[in-house]
Amino acid sequence: MKALVIGSSGGIGSALSALLRADSRFATVMTLSRTADGLEITDENSVRAHAELARTHHREFDLILNATGALVVDGALPEKTIKAIGVEAMTRQFLVNAIGPALLLKHFHPLLPRKRRSVFASLSARVGSIGDNRLGGWMSYRAAKAAQNQIVKTAALEIARTHPDAIIVALHPGTVATALSHAFVADRQITTPEDAAQNLLTVIDKLQPCDSGGFFSYDGAAIEW
Repeated sequence: MKALVIGSSGGIGSALSALLRADSRFATVMTLSRTADGLEITDENSVRAHAELARTHHREFDLILNATGALVVDGALPEKTIKAIGVEAMTRQFLVNAIGPALLLKHFHPLLPRKRRSVFASLSARVGSIGDNRLGGWMSYRAAKAAQNQIVKTAALEIARTHPDAIIVALHPGTVATALSHAFVADRQITTPEDAAQNLLTVIDKLQPCDSGGFFSYDGAAIEW
């Protein structure tokens, strides 16, 4: 099998890449990131070019993981109140956490095989759940992740028409000890990137085509929209 990890320079992305390379089921593990490869997920020309390069070298992938995302974008911290919303900061959140994943789905889903099981999993966040929102705050980040969830759900319905065995899902990795969450973990239970990656791959292994379009936690439980 072949796997592709997008966002492989981040904490979770690098841990996912290492685990997949140690998994004898995968003969090929390709990685892409802005740091190592110049992939800009908010630039469609960049996304298209990297997708074409991946197709040229590997044709198709059984597993594509989008591990990109950011809580703090260009130094703008999550808002504690609606009074703190700014147009530029909110726009950047949507570019990184919603539009970027949408472009990845657009250009990379054709690299999934049409006639066997495959998975495109995009890392989202529980705070993107509208139904599970009981604390408020972090409006731009929450809204961008909620938008990503809708994008994943909608794309799954369309992709199923041409790739009936494909599984397109959003995954919540938990609170992970990475640069993204370092300043915000406080007293919350956190996990290492390695444990988070293992949890996510365990969930992915158990997914079936009927789960496509779903939103799942690191423990395999479905999360309400």
